[in-house]
Amino acid sequence: MLVAISYWLLAASCQKVINIDLNSASPVIVIVGNISDQPGPYVVTLNQTVNFSLPNTFPPVDGAFVTISDNTGIVDTLFETATPGTYHTKKIMGIPGRTYTLTVISNGQTYTSASTMPQLVTFDTLVVQQHIGGFRGGNDTSYTPNVVFQDPAAVANYYRFIETVNDTLQTNIDCIDDQYFNGKYIAYPIRHRLNVGDSVKIEMQCIDKGAYTYLTTVGEASGSTNVTPANPVSNISNNALGYFSAHTSQYRATQIKR
Repeated sequence: MLVAISYWLLAASCQKVINIDLNSASPVIVIVGNISDQPGPYVVTLNQTVNFSLPNTFPPVDGAFVTISDNTGIVDTLFETATPGTYHTKKIMGIPGRTYTLTVISNGQTYTSASTMPQLVTFDTLVVQQHIGGFRGGNDTSYTPNVVFQDPAAVANYYRFIETVNDTLQTNIDCIDDQYFNGKYIAYPIRHRLNVGDSVKIEMQCIDKGAYTYLTTVGEASGSTNVTPANPVSNISNNALGYFSAHTSQYRATQIKR
């Protein structure tokens, strides 16, 4: 049976209290790294925070020593690209079930994080739900994309959904766990109303608990994918901000038609 997930239940599953220090005494490194089951290279970015009173620009951290290794013994030393603070892998591959360790050495400090790539949960289809009346009633018609998939019952699962509308990446963070639908076949609504003619693409990621915890807390704090000078629960050591995620990725796309 297909289970439709209600908005209030989704909101209730992501509540967490966060204390934010908007004016830190000294800059803090922000590390964002991703490795997926799609072909590389994979990217790690390094930046530093600034105080809340300063312009909202995070300086890049260049000249760092960055590696990603897996539990089979493969070690990949990343190279810094022409864009300062951006590092790319050369050989490592993302494979479900493997555990990946990110190590960053910068300014005499070492930061580490481990993430296990979950097994892939199949993104069955992307369906469109019609809404008549819009947000304020009346006769307006809008549409919501719904991600349809079968959640496995055997393990706890964590998901992230990234939406692109008319070639524009949406900046909201949309993550759920399977606490309320474990083992169910569900249609998960992406909370963005679309109109006829819009094109939409959804990336479905299967992420681990560490990445999920960070993304949900920073999403509640900032309402966007931009890493802010806050203190969400990072999965990186030594008081770094940011996260490291080993995840699977699948894409589906459609165009809204009458």
